[in-house]
Amino acid sequence: MKVLPFTIPVPHDKTIIVQKDVLPYFYPHLHRHEEIQLTWIQQGEGTLIADNNMHAFKSNEIFWLGANQPHIFKSDPVYFLPKSKKKITATVLFFNPNGPLSSLLNLPEINNIKRFLQQNANGFKIPSDKVMEIANKMILIKKSTSIEQMIHFMDLLKLVSSLSGLEPLSAGSRPKLYSENEGLRMSNIYNFIIQEYEKPITLEDAANKAHMTPHAFCRYFKKHTRHTFLSFLNEVRINEACKKLTNESHVGIANVAYSCGFNSITNFNRIFKRVKGKSPSEYVESYFRSTEEYHFS
Repeated sequence: MKVLPFTIPVPHDKTIIVQKDVLPYFYPHLHRHEEIQLTWIQQGEGTLIADNNMHAFKSNEIFWLGANQPHIFKSDPVYFLPKSKKKITATVLFFNPNGPLSSLLNLPEINNIKRFLQQNANGFKIPSDKVMEIANKMILIKKSTSIEQMIHFMDLLKLVSSLSGLEPLSAGSRPKLYSENEGLRMSNIYNFIIQEYEKPITLEDAANKAHMTPHAFCRYFKKHTRHTFLSFLNEVRINEACKKLTNESHVGIANVAYSCGFNSITNFNRIFKRVKGKSPSEYVESYFRSTEEYHFS
């Protein structure tokens, strides 16, 4: 197996790879691979970047990532503290639809599954009411071998392909695939923004981190993410604010705003509504109402 910093190394003598990771934090680099990836986060929280979009993640969630979809599960900053005792636990399943499985997926009886894979190349999040059912399928696949493993795997594909109303993790056409060097550079930029978002970082700061002039950095960043630097930074900050606002121990909207790098409540409210389509207070009310409805349904 060839180990590359932007490509997950997987054994090529297996059709389906299932692994359980128990680590101090998730793999901290933007990367892609030919395999479709199904990740069950059993323990951990942070931000998922898929292509050019961000999503908060927490324990007991499952994400489907398309083949060659650039992504990073970025653990929250507390996981990287020198004395941190936190850890992440995840079960991850990989399979390449264009490898040995392609012959199976070309069978007319399985055409609906192949079509589902093609239509969901931008990934999606498994609905919360289906998480445990799909997690149990992943456990069966991990514990089994040979033909039993393939049967359980096809059962998983059948279940996932029956889901409807799935929201893609990234919208629109996918940016051009990065080279290995570009992947490392973008990973460093993402890491810098995610780790420093609460500070008053500037375009010049990010450009220096990428060893580029501000003008060249703006063009490079927009080309690879379809975001301006400021819009991406604001989305990171709003994403972090959402996590803090939905933590029942949070100490008010103003404190959340300042802790996420905003220098005024007015600016925070304006950007929050632009990104999320509702005010911070409306977002909090909607979140807890939907949570209560789920628990009592």
